[in-house]
Amino acid sequence: MKDQLHRKLQLQGTPKRIVSLVPSQTELLHDLGLESSTVGITKFCIHPVHFKKEKTIVGGTKEVHFDKISALKPDIILCNKEENTEAMIQELEKIAPVHISDIYTIEDCLQLIEMYGELFSKENKAFQIIEDIKRKQSDFKAFIRNKPTLKAAYFIWKSPWMVAAKNTFIDEMLSINKFENYFENLERYPEIELIDAKTETADVVLLSSEPFPFKEEHIELMKIYFPHSKILVVDGEAFSWYGTRLLKSFDYFKNLHQHHLNVSN
Repeated sequence: MKDQLHRKLQLQGTPKRIVSLVPSQTELLHDLGLESSTVGITKFCIHPVHFKKEKTIVGGTKEVHFDKISALKPDIILCNKEENTEAMIQELEKIAPVHISDIYTIEDCLQLIEMYGELFSKENKAFQIIEDIKRKQSDFKAFIRNKPTLKAAYFIWKSPWMVAAKNTFIDEMLSINKFENYFENLERYPEIELIDAKTETADVVLLSSEPFPFKEEHIELMKIYFPHSKILVVDGEAFSWYGTRLLKSFDYFKNLHQHHLNVSN
């Protein structure tokens, strides 16, 4: 078995005790029917809601309590190249095999679901989830086909201002929505400067609900910099979570276009 970085994992049969350090992957484990096998999660693993009461919280995504993880005696630890640090992973490998995901596209997401299906002997459930996502994606493609392409700025942080640029999963989700990334000349999650005297010209400004909790009150502030743009607070999970969250994301995107982007600013 290899992970998405093509690293080979040495496993003794199907893992029965799983620690997940990535929120969207924790949700995927639940939906694959692996609730009883999931023994450790992060404080950011908020779906499903009851996991935070029933599972051991081992820290965040950037910092964890290695002693807590070790005490859980995991058969495998699930990480992500972007969410978790290299230093963390090196320490975690002393405890148990580490499977690392690397997600930039929908195809990467489907590959991960298939990998988990094989890894945890849940092939049939994984296949069904993949088929359901493909069906939702196909339906949304038909819905969005005749919509206009809009130039969109996607903000993930305030003080400093940070955006999702190219080479990110969020950029893939923007593209699916026929949003042209306003910061397409930048990479990853750069800090940017917004200047009062300069009028920015995006068609749409999307303020993500996570990781910074943008709210309606921030719309007025953003109008200083984007006075002619449609400004919306959007569900960050829909744009940045992968796995089974995609089943809900396409419905959310359809609602976004039907009820929010057809209204003039």
